[in-house]
Amino acid sequence: MPAEIRKTLLHIENTLIEGGKVAATPLKLIAAMAVIKNPWAGQGFVEDLSPVIRDCAPGLGQILTDMILDAAGSGERVEGYGKSAIVGLDGEVEHASALIHTLHFGNIFREAVGAKSYLSFCNTRGPANAPLMIPLMDKNDGGRRSHYLTIQTSIADAPAADEIVIALGASIGGRPHHRIGDRYQDLKELGHDADNPAAV
Repeated sequence: MPAEIRKTLLHIENTLIEGGKVAATPLKLIAAMAVIKNPWAGQGFVEDLSPVIRDCAPGLGQILTDMILDAAGSGERVEGYGKSAIVGLDGEVEHASALIHTLHFGNIFREAVGAKSYLSFCNTRGPANAPLMIPLMDKNDGGRRSHYLTIQTSIADAPAADEIVIALGASIGGRPHHRIGDRYQDLKELGHDADNPAAV
């Protein structure tokens, strides 16, 4: 059966000034969150999580993706993206992982924004009001450091012990005044082939 959603939340943050300097292009961070009943709560150790993953993950992926697209205006506008989950104290971190580390969840977001990079992620266990961290990276270029970002927020009453918080995050823009270069320059300086970082 689909996920039992207690509530959804949308977090939008606009950074206009960073380091005392006005951002030429403000950074917009968007987090779409759902608080759900842990579908494995009270069942003890469950060996096969896959049936519930297939039941719950696609619907959650669609709801949260639609929230992001609505806030961003379109998938094309999204530049950075990521995902996160927090399982309540009675659950396993594997329960949080199960619902976000599946193509049944992530591919909905990936395809909607036309991404090539993998979805960066965080999965933790915690009480209500635990920090929700959503690491982001450029949706098409994993070495573009300007879009190494983290959305940080929390939900005052979630997750309860038998709940999971599931979240997607997006950015429009990168860090204002970014000036640490990209990963490729470091690879060159270290004598690595940027197209094959393992080669020296």
